[in-house]
Amino acid sequence: MTPPSIASRLLPWYQQSGRHDLPWRQSRDPYLLYLAEIMLQQTRVETVKPYFRRFLARFPSWQALADASLDEVLALWSGLGYYARARNAHAAARMVVDRFQGEFPTDLVQALELPGVGRSTAAAVLASAYGQRQAILDANARRVLFRYHGLTGSMRSPQNERLLWQLAEQETPAMAHDYNQAIQDLGALLCLSRKARCDECPLLGPCAGPCEPTQIPQPEKPVRYACFLLLRTEDGCVLLEKRPNRGIWGGLWALPWYALAGANEVPELAETLRNWAREEYGLRPQLGEWHSWQRHTFTHFHLEYRVIEADISVYGVGEGRRALFPFAPEQLAQLALPSPLRRLFS
Repeated sequence: MTPPSIASRLLPWYQQSGRHDLPWRQSRDPYLLYLAEIMLQQTRVETVKPYFRRFLARFPSWQALADASLDEVLALWSGLGYYARARNAHAAARMVVDRFQGEFPTDLVQALELPGVGRSTAAAVLASAYGQRQAILDANARRVLFRYHGLTGSMRSPQNERLLWQLAEQETPAMAHDYNQAIQDLGALLCLSRKARCDECPLLGPCAGPCEPTQIPQPEKPVRYACFLLLRTEDGCVLLEKRPNRGIWGGLWALPWYALAGANEVPELAETLRNWAREEYGLRPQLGEWHSWQRHTFTHFHLEYRVIEADISVYGVGEGRRALFPFAPEQLAQLALPSPLRRLFS
C-alpha cells in the first residue's frame, strides 16, 4: 500500500522544529539562496556558516562576485574544499550578469545552463526565490523518500534515480519552499544515514522501507605520498606555483609537489629532489629541515606528505619548465591556499 503523502505532517513539524535560524533562510534573495546551495554541496551546515557570512560580506551581489578576480574568490573559499564550486560560482556570476541581466533565471532550463548548477540546486533556488513548485532531491530528501516509499537497491542506481525524482515531484506541494526546507531538515536532524531517530519522526508510523543505513559501505581510501618543497629566497620570500584549474587544489597557490611511491625513504631522495627542482623549476636548492609526516584527506584518497625546507639564492634561479612566484610572508594570508599550507604558514 502506498504511504500517505508527507507534506501534511511534515510542515507542522518544520514550523516547530525546523532550522529557521540558518543565515540563508532569512532571505528570499536568489543570490543568497544560490550561494548557500553551492556551499552546502557535500559540506556540513556548521562548516558553511562562517564561510557564507564572510563570502557575502565581501561579495554581496552577483555583480560584486562577477567583478572579482578568481584569485580573490578562491582566497575567501580557501579551506572549504571542493574548489570547483568556487570556480563555478565565479563563472556563474559572470553569466548571470552578462546573459541574464543580473538576475538568477526564472526558467529551470536556463538555470541549468549556469556552471555547476544541477537540477536540485536550480529547483531549490526557484522554489524559494520565486515561489515555484519545484521538487528537490538533495542527499537528505533522497534518503527520506527512499526509506519512506520502501525502495530497495542502490539509491544512486539509474532506476531509483528516476523513481526518486518522480516521488519528489509527487510529494512536493504547490508551496514548495517550506516543504523543501522541511524535508531537508528531516533528513539532517532525524532521518539520519546511521541511527535514524524514528521515534521522533513526524511522519507518524513506520516507513515502507527499513531505516537501517542505506549507503553502500565505502572501500578504504587509498593513500598517496608526496614531498612539498618550502623554498625561501635570500630576502625571505616563499616560492609558490599556481595549480592548474583542473585537479587537486585547482586554481590555488601551492608549494612544489613531488610525488613518492610510498612513505619509505628512497635512496638518495635528497639528490633526487635537487635534480627535480633544477629540471622543473630551474632552481638549485640547499635542503634544510625535513618536517614530520602529515595527513590530509581528500574525497577519494588520503595524502601523506612531509614538508622539506630549502633555501635558494638569486644565483640559483634559472629557466625551468614550470614557473614559481615569490611571496613575502605578509602576503601569504591573502592568497588562495590549501588548508594544510595555510596551517603551515600560520
